[in-house]
Amino acid sequence: MNWEGILAPYKQVVEELKVKLKGMRAQFEHESRHSPIEFITARVKPVESIIEKAEKKQIPLNRIQEIQDIAGVRVVCQFVDDIYTVVNMLRERKDLTIIEEKDYVSEKKASGYRSFHMIIEYPVETIHGMKKVLAEIQIRTLAMNFWATNEHSLNYKYKGRIPEEIKARLKIAAEAAFRLDEEMSKIRKEVQEAQRIFHRK
Repeated sequence: MNWEGILAPYKQVVEELKVKLKGMRAQFEHESRHSPIEFITARVKPVESIIEKAEKKQIPLNRIQEIQDIAGVRVVCQFVDDIYTVVNMLRERKDLTIIEEKDYVSEKKASGYRSFHMIIEYPVETIHGMKKVLAEIQIRTLAMNFWATNEHSLNYKYKGRIPEEIKARLKIAAEAAFRLDEEMSKIRKEVQEAQRIFHRK
């Protein structure tokens, strides 16, 4: 299989979405307003992971375009409210189509995982014409991101079978992360005012 050619549109999606989201962030900063976007990361799934996922979901390799998260963008926010600001801004955009939304912020997963997921369809201009590509956008706070990054590493280490004791500790850590988000939300105005003063300098 020509993986280079297959993944080229996904790489383009990731790059274009990064530029657009960074543009949104810059506009907020230019207007001296609090930006709901702290930072953005993006990646295209490695070939081995794509093959693994296709096997797990019983998707033939000639239909990998059905895998929703080959292109992945993560938007990290300071506050929980910022997540929904970003979600609403993405809903307003005319350059992408939202296919599915999963709110794991208000309805956390059993593991303690919290994040807002959006599956979008994004049109990409290629030399063979316009191609619609699926991508996943995850929106979460810094605290949620810290927890999810560590949980992901542990899942990788234990091949998805995290020992019960560690699972229990992860759940405690997830609740601690959420309490941190809640406490920070209570002093949000003060934090934002302090940041505005700092940026003016």
